Amino acid sequence: MKTLSRIVALSVLGLTTAAFALKPGDPAPDFKATDSNGKRESLAQYRGKFVVLEWTNRDCPYTRKHYESGNMEALQHEWTSKGVVWLSVLSSAEGQQGYATPQIENAYLAKMHAAPTAALLDPTGALGRLYNAKTTPHLFVIDPQGKLIYEGAIDDQPTPDPSSIKAAHNYVSAALTEALAGKPVIKPVTTAYGCSVKYGN
Repeated sequence: MKTLSRIVALSVLGLTTAAFALKPGDPAPDFKATDSNGKRESLAQYRGKFVVLEWTNRDCPYTRKHYESGNMEALQHEWTSKGVVWLSVLSSAEGQQGYATPQIENAYLAKMHAAPTAALLDPTGALGRLYNAKTTPHLFVIDPQGKLIYEGAIDDQPTPDPSSIKAAHNYVSAALTEALAGKPVIKPVTTAYGCSVKYGN
């Protein structure tokens, strides 16, 4: 009986998630989260700025492709220097691949010379589920009015092979370039690729 109840509950949750899946043009849901330095962060505090949410998992081969090559760090440096807020999000549950304590995450960021505005720790998966983040990486771009303008893959090369980066079309850079120039985002949705987000039960 308990098993049946759990199946029904999960089915309802799945329907709810699908029914309220975010799409470009929708208001991005506000959130409150704690970063790796113990600071409370929210989307509301960055109103008036472009914001990137980057779901990450340092042990995922697809994430490693972008960090070990320096690609993700270069993007973070480039766009934060232009006033964009870049928030990395770790939604791996404790005991799952990619889970990190604040100390582990800060050591990793320093080792990789990464430059997000903040790294948000989301071990309960509440923030990940709020945005229906599916993979690592999975990226979302939010405009200064708080609307979602892009969600999906980092680029058009769905492989863990770092050599693919050179020929890649970077969807996130394209979306930010177009939006900062006051133009509509040509490709506002793509299919995210990578490892599944390691949510807890």
